[in-house]
Amino acid sequence: MREELLPIGKMAKLNRVSIPTLRLYDEKGLLKPRYIDPDTGYRYYDINQNARLDMIAYMKELGMSLSEIAHALQKEDITLVEEILSRKNEQIHEQMRQLKARHDAVERAIMSIERYRKSPATGTLSLEYIDRRFVWGIPCSTNFYSGDIHSYEKVLRELRLKLEESGFQQIHSYNIGTSITRENFVNGQFVANRIFIFTNRHTSGDQSAMHMVDSGMYACIYLDNYDDEVSGAGMLLDYCRENQYQICGDYLCEVMTGFQVFDNDPRRMFLRLQVPVSFEK
Repeated sequence: MREELLPIGKMAKLNRVSIPTLRLYDEKGLLKPRYIDPDTGYRYYDINQNARLDMIAYMKELGMSLSEIAHALQKEDITLVEEILSRKNEQIHEQMRQLKARHDAVERAIMSIERYRKSPATGTLSLEYIDRRFVWGIPCSTNFYSGDIHSYEKVLRELRLKLEESGFQQIHSYNIGTSITRENFVNGQFVANRIFIFTNRHTSGDQSAMHMVDSGMYACIYLDNYDDEVSGAGMLLDYCRENQYQICGDYLCEVMTGFQVFDNDPRRMFLRLQVPVSFEK
C-alpha cells in the first residue's frame, strides 16, 4: 500500500506548498495523510488528495481562514460556505469604502497644499469659482469667537470625538471648516454656527450631519494666522460691499493647511475665508 502513496516531501513539491504547511493542515483537520508510518511517523498521501488541497487553496484565496475552511469541509455543507463568503464579501466592501475615503482625504490634502503653494500673499482678496463640496459636521457648542484659540480647540475636539464615534479615520479630521450664518455675517456678528470636515457624498455615518456646499463664485481672502480671521473677515465683507457683490450664503473659514507641522505656534494656520456671492445683471 505504501508504495502507491506519496511521501510528504513529494506531495508538497507536487502542489507547490511547504512541508510545514501540510503538517499544519493535518493538525487543523484540513487534510489528513492516508497513512502514517507507526515506526517513523512519516506521513504519506494519496494522489487523489490533490483535489482537496486545491479546494483548500481556492478557499484561502477567497479570504476564508483555516478554521472556517476546516469547519466547512467537516460539515460538507455548501450553504455554510456561501454564508462565510457572504460575510467575507461585505468585509471586503467595507475595506474598499474605507480605502476610498482615505484616498479622497489624501487627494484633498494634496490639493490644499498645492493651493497654498500657489496662493497669493496673505491678505490678498480674490474672486474665485469653487466647485460644489460636501461637508460633515456638528453645531458649535460654544461661540469660540468670543474666546481664544483654546475655545476653538475645545469645539474641534468635540468634532473629532463625534467623527470617531461615527467610524471616521483620523486622517479626515485635518481639512476642517467652520461657518457663520449669512444673516450674522452681513451684520458683522461673529457667532460660530457649525464645525465640519470636507468629505464626499458617499461618506458613511449619520447622513443628517452631511450638507452640500453649492458651487459658485466666492469672494475669498487667504490668511496665515488664526488670530487674523476676524479682521480678515471684516476686510472680506468690506470687499463685497465696495464691489456691490450680493452675499448669497453662509460665510466659511477653511483650514487648508496647519503650519503646526513646522513650528509650535498653534495660531499658524493657512486659512481661506470665503462667502458665496452673486451679481446684479
